[in-house]
Amino acid sequence: MSDQPLIELTDLVKQFPVRGGVLQRQVATVNAVAGVSMTISRGETVGLVGESGCGKSTLGRLLTRLLEPTSGKIIFDGADITHLQGKQLKPFRKRVQIIFQDPYSSLDPRTQVGNSISEGLKLHGIGDKDERRDRVTKMLELVGLEAHHASRFPHEFSGGQRQRIGIARALILEPDFVVADEPVSALDVSVQAQVLNLLKELQSELDLTLLFIAHNLAVVEHISDRVAVMYLGRIAEITDRESLYKNPLHPYTEALLSAIPIPDPDRPRNRTILQGEVPSPIDPPSGCFFHPRCPIAVEGVCDVEVPQLEQSTTSADHLAACHVRTGRLSRL
Repeated sequence: MSDQPLIELTDLVKQFPVRGGVLQRQVATVNAVAGVSMTISRGETVGLVGESGCGKSTLGRLLTRLLEPTSGKIIFDGADITHLQGKQLKPFRKRVQIIFQDPYSSLDPRTQVGNSISEGLKLHGIGDKDERRDRVTKMLELVGLEAHHASRFPHEFSGGQRQRIGIARALILEPDFVVADEPVSALDVSVQAQVLNLLKELQSELDLTLLFIAHNLAVVEHISDRVAVMYLGRIAEITDRESLYKNPLHPYTEALLSAIPIPDPDRPRNRTILQGEVPSPIDPPSGCFFHPRCPIAVEGVCDVEVPQLEQSTTSADHLAACHVRTGRLSRL
């Protein structure tokens, strides 16, 4: 893994208009991603976790430029790709791919899987028909399938096999960066481990840089080098895997970790139960977005001032957006 960042995000924002009335005028704004700044190093696997609706998938689609950012900057391999359009984006498309959450709906049910996998090769003019067929065969074998599977249709496969096809389609162009958007959440538990192990092997073998999106912290621990915790469109905490699981700083991270199932019924648990509901991204709270549910929030500070990602007192690589846990209160 290189120290050179492959991805650099600066104050990335994505807002969606809410329209209503006869004339469908904009009546509100959904703040899906509310100012995310982070880096992803070459060869690194970063896990992105949080509750449903926190903006994880939206961030992944911004990184792949499937969505246009409202503001902020995306730097990919030293080049600003924030506002590239049309033909300018084509070289970038080859280097960045996505694995979708639902392996069935992301495949055309009327197209043989071999043609689905090779579609990217055709669009980028790579190889002739025979060369593309050979590459599809090798990729199918690489993800644990067989050459004759290329002539079958998606409905003829199990959920785990369809996700392997989705992985093959994402990797056929030999990308540098892959966004895996909850790639195992739609699979049976018995199949999840197989797909996770496959992704780990491919990441190492192909020197991939991976953003692994999930809501299950136990799954993220298995595959990630670093973990970023997202809440209501913002990064609440980011650090290496070991530090996050052993010494979480943000109260939200503590609550997520306490919810991980323990396979020993006799082992005592110290659950952190959050009060209230997740606020609406249409009307987020002032100050720290988490303060209405936070057990350690300080009135007059957490509900007024927006916390920035700051270093912890113990590690320069452990960042958290919390006035209390980063010692910011003592400096106010």
